[in-house]
Amino acid sequence: MVKNMDSLDVKIISALQRDGRLTMAELSEEVGLSPTPCARRVANLEKAGVIVGYGARVDQSKLGLPVTIFVAVELERQSRDALLKFEAAVRQFDQVMECYLMTGTRDILLRVVAASLSDFDDFLEKRLMCVPGIRNTRSSFTLRTMVQRSALPGRRGGTNP
Repeated sequence: MVKNMDSLDVKIISALQRDGRLTMAELSEEVGLSPTPCARRVANLEKAGVIVGYGARVDQSKLGLPVTIFVAVELERQSRDALLKFEAAVRQFDQVMECYLMTGTRDILLRVVAASLSDFDDFLEKRLMCVPGIRNTRSSFTLRTMVQRSALPGRRGGTNP
């Protein structure tokens, strides 16, 4: 957590998470700050790495990728070298939207998108299973998304607006 963040910084972050296309004038009006200090705060949040980028949320189904699959991966070894090699390999697969190092019985959890079940089968056989060091995989197909958020919750405790 970044120190010295106050309720105005939290309001700025919240507003930008709701709508990253706000102009500085719109943002400053929404948070109750004049444009110049608001722009300075946004720049400081970017410099501190709190705001790491801006992007559009896209409906994956409308782009022909209606299938979401979570793939739990068990590696043969959990050495640093094995993890780095696995990570480098899956970074090359544009179907992998997220990749997490996990605790528990599975080492890695991937969120994968695909056009169809046969498209996922092709990805699994010709790409993922060709990565050295995989002992086992277990795939779970989503039926529907029940909750999906892109905005993080406000700060807990302290100076929550």
